[in-house]
Amino acid sequence: MMPTDAASMSRKKRPILIVLHQERSSPGRVGQLLVKKGYELDIRRPVLGDPLPVTLAGHAGAVVFGGPMSANDPDDFVKAETNWLNVPLKENRPFLGICLGAQMLVNHLGGKVQSHENGLTEIGWYPLRPTDKGRRLMHWPKMVYHFHREGFDLPRGAELLAEGDAYPNQAFRYNSNAWGLQFHAELTRIMMHRWVVHGEHRFIMPNAQQGRDHLEGRMLFDAPLKAWLTEFLDIVFEGKAANTLTGGLVSSDQG
Repeated sequence: MMPTDAASMSRKKRPILIVLHQERSSPGRVGQLLVKKGYELDIRRPVLGDPLPVTLAGHAGAVVFGGPMSANDPDDFVKAETNWLNVPLKENRPFLGICLGAQMLVNHLGGKVQSHENGLTEIGWYPLRPTDKGRRLMHWPKMVYHFHREGFDLPRGAELLAEGDAYPNQAFRYNSNAWGLQFHAELTRIMMHRWVVHGEHRFIMPNAQQGRDHLEGRMLFDAPLKAWLTEFLDIVFEGKAANTLTGGLVSSDQG
């Protein structure tokens, strides 16, 4: 076996840190795909008192998921978790923030997390448009799933990869290994049904879609979203971005 293959196998054997924000939260499809790719999951819930590691030397990377709280909340665990993001950034370890996780990253980098000036939310399925840099990275789905009422500024030094309508900043990369997504690609069918049931009170908010639209949209848009997520996780944790961002492969589907 070649040394590079041995190094790759060793890297895959290291677990990926999974940070969740509720007792019954799940890493969903992200977790399923990472396990399928050969990673073990080190699941921690700081909100329930789980400590975060002082280094990611023993991990292949980290994913911080969403939650019902705001990245601007004064809770000690929110502040501590936001400050902890210095670990993956300083060590240049693969990091992915989803919704709340991305907003924590923005706050850590000095950006702003805030609600829409007109009170609009994104709760349901909404269009996504890759930027030029995003198109050079990979092919993106046309519709993605959201469940939020706050968005974020693009942090200084970050590259915008995808845009939306109500909230323009939807996906970004900071340096080589830190990524933020405003939307959710991790929901399994069971998770979406649970979100629709428990989040029904939010469907009266401005720009929010009704529950039936969430479920009907899944039938139409989930397959390309899952395909995108599979490739995206390879880019984040397998280092496959270099071939495209340095002028190599470009998706033939870009428009």
